[in-house]
Amino acid sequence: MNRAPYKIVAVLALLPLASCVTVKTPEKPIEINLNVKIEQEVLVRLQRDVDTLIKSNPDAFPTKPSGNPQ
Repeated sequence: MNRAPYKIVAVLALLPLASCVTVKTPEKPIEINLNVKIEQEVLVRLQRDVDTLIKSNPDAFPTKPSGNPQ
């Protein structure tokens, strides 16, 4: 059985659908928000500064309670 006529009919039936696809550029510019990354960098830097400050002044920031606990 020859299937060539069916293939031609299928192609001709789908041909009008090919012209329906359109690609448009957006009217508004694409905005990428990078605040999360910037905040993380600031927090890491602040944490390093605090660690350095605590290590350089151990009496100001005791890690063990002083005196007699009651």
